[in-house]
Amino acid sequence: MSHTRLFIPGPSEVRPEILQAQTAPMIGHRSGDCDALIASVEAKLQQVFMTANRVYILASSGSGLQEAAIRNSVRAGQRVACFVNGAFSLRWHEVAAGCGKEAVRFDLPWGQPVRPADVDAALAGGAWDAVAVVHNETSTGVASPVGEIAALLRASYPETLLLVDAVSSLAGDWIPTDAWGLDICLTSSQKALALPPGLAFAAVSDRVLARAREVSGRGWYFDFLVLEKYLVKNTTPATPAISLLRAADRQLGDILAEGMDARVARHGRLASLTQQWALSHGFGLFAAEGYRSQTVTCVENTPGIDYAALSRFLKARGLAISNGYGDLKGKTLRIAHMGDVSEAEMQELLDALSDYMVN
Repeated sequence: MSHTRLFIPGPSEVRPEILQAQTAPMIGHRSGDCDALIASVEAKLQQVFMTANRVYILASSGSGLQEAAIRNSVRAGQRVACFVNGAFSLRWHEVAAGCGKEAVRFDLPWGQPVRPADVDAALAGGAWDAVAVVHNETSTGVASPVGEIAALLRASYPETLLLVDAVSSLAGDWIPTDAWGLDICLTSSQKALALPPGLAFAAVSDRVLARAREVSGRGWYFDFLVLEKYLVKNTTPATPAISLLRAADRQLGDILAEGMDARVARHGRLASLTQQWALSHGFGLFAAEGYRSQTVTCVENTPGIDYAALSRFLKARGLAISNGYGDLKGKTLRIAHMGDVSEAEMQELLDALSDYMVN
């Protein structure tokens, strides 16, 4: 069966040895072997998240952990500020509203980051339980300065929790969860972690657990207090995705062997290579300068490329990129450079795109 290599914003390419790790014999989810597996994954996740706090592991998409973050952080009658500058930050607002919370939406132009000044202006003069923001907006290729936003909240709004979606950036960009003081930092497996879809992870602060004790209606599957009760025993409330955890254990080990500094630097080189190619071939870059993603470049379709024709051309070479998302479909192209992609592989894709441009 022919394989099309993915340079799309998820799922990312997964190396054969990581896929192979899923084929190990099944074990009981209440066995010592499974406890040891979860403990190993947990310890490695803490290093990748750069946190001494717990990292919850769920069989879920990242959107599930958006819901968990809202359910555990926002009390009845209190407000959450949702900053919308793309499709996945819009989902934060939809999730919060769907959980019955008072979710206040603050819209920013797509292509622009959420800046501390935007947050300060929105929060001034009121009480807020939480701020929800996407670090790396997959639909637009914009990275917002969440470390600066966290510093603002700690200084000026110390009771407000910061909930960060790092689905398409963790393990591809620098996110020191504890150093920045993020209350919740969540991600999913199929982006820069270069794992199969199906797992989601969230680093959660002690402040969030204290807040969760004041929140009613947390549900059960996503209740952080329930998850905490089981995690301290290296297990999970419900049956975990054991095969996916085996893959995660192997891949996280390889990520740490590469080194977080080296991994982030490689993603930076891939981003620069892609952005330089786009600009040199008559395309624009949708994201504001200085706030461009390390993991996905959103290219303005200035030459008016026929995406369907381009997609067919690339598929014939065993390659794939993505169209724009939502209202940006046809107006932009998205080229992902995340996970385990090498510079040689990235150059192969860019050479193919160049060939299409001259044909």
